[in-house]
Amino acid sequence: MERLGTGIGWRPEIADAVERMPGIDWVEVVAENVCPGHLPDSLRRLRERGVTVVPHGVSLGLGGADRPDEGRLTALAERAEALGAPLVTEHIAFVRAGGPLTASPRLEAGHLLPVPRTRDALDVLCENIRIAQDALPVPLAVENIAALISWPGEELTEGQFLYELADRTGVRLLIDVANLHTNHVNRGEDPAKALAELPLEAIAYVHVAGGFARDGVWHDSHAHPVPRPVLDILTDLATRVSPPGVLLERDENFPEPAELERELAEIRGAVEAGGGAAAPEGRRDAGERRTDTDETNPEARLRLGLAQAALLSALVAGTPAPEGFDGARLRVQSRALAGKRADVVAKVAPELPQILADAYRPAFLAYAQRTPMTGGYRQDALTFAETLLDDGNLPNTRTRRALRNWWLDRAGPTRPRRPRLPRMLLRQGS
Repeated sequence: MERLGTGIGWRPEIADAVERMPGIDWVEVVAENVCPGHLPDSLRRLRERGVTVVPHGVSLGLGGADRPDEGRLTALAERAEALGAPLVTEHIAFVRAGGPLTASPRLEAGHLLPVPRTRDALDVLCENIRIAQDALPVPLAVENIAALISWPGEELTEGQFLYELADRTGVRLLIDVANLHTNHVNRGEDPAKALAELPLEAIAYVHVAGGFARDGVWHDSHAHPVPRPVLDILTDLATRVSPPGVLLERDENFPEPAELERELAEIRGAVEAGGGAAAPEGRRDAGERRTDTDETNPEARLRLGLAQAALLSALVAGTPAPEGFDGARLRVQSRALAGKRADVVAKVAPELPQILADAYRPAFLAYAQRTPMTGGYRQDALTFAETLLDDGNLPNTRTRRALRNWWLDRAGPTRPRRPRLPRMLLRQGS
């Protein structure tokens, strides 16, 4: 595995600072945020300097019950080639559910949700990863995610799940130590036990990020300083293996460049404190393709699809919590999804918070409670604006005129019909 060194997540808001930052060996970019034919000048200059750029996907949904979408795989492959990347990365998560497989409305989470650590989910994930590996021009690495909720009836620990996944598919692992900390706080899982069970030679690189505590849980925000417990987990990992690369993630609430450089120095110090053990000997090479390509039993996909659709419907459409889930924790996750949705819509359609000012966030959260997301964020922004215009609940005529003009500029003179979901999916959650 290529050694990457120390890196930082490239974001447009800190692009200039990243270019000037000393000691940056590589950067990671959200794959969906770049266009292969029109790379940002900053990324182009970094590549010309020999800085490695890795595309990091967030929308593939490899942990979902459906097979990976060919269009999304093609787009990810194009970005890998445009960036000259040595690998691409994605998440062990599902991001949508429903549709033809389950004969239920198609719903989007708008964020990463955990897969159950069951044999069914593992079988489906392994097949989905093999499909992705065959479609991509470079190796794939997949990331463990942070979770606010736990699935009932899980059969494997996180370490066991990741070990079997890597062993059966040859996929590489992107280990996020901040997510191990999140799962320790929220799910009572021991990070040291997870690290002890991992196939260490499969690690492609490591994520480090900050978060905060609220509602009795830890939120992996990528908007706060990296806490000491996360650095301690990184040090523990470095006592077991020398990580090929370590990267600081920051998605918003960006501090001054000097603060980012201080965090990078702390990350380097945490790795050095661990000593960087050599990779284990005697195991098959990470990234080697396996030959066990039997197709997953269709019944496993259906069982997983029904379970994920029921959970996502409870989170975004207010239907009853599936049996075995903690209702209070589901409500925390539901609020977190709505908040994330509001934040992303504000980024893809920044005119909306400008037009609505302080009314934007409460209006969007109220909309999200009664309107599940069924398409992408840009469609969500249009549907939100249309809903406000239909409801007529706007502070003044000037705001209404500005919002209507914005909507017409993007939707055209013919108002698209909003998808109507069954009444049971439109009930507001308690």
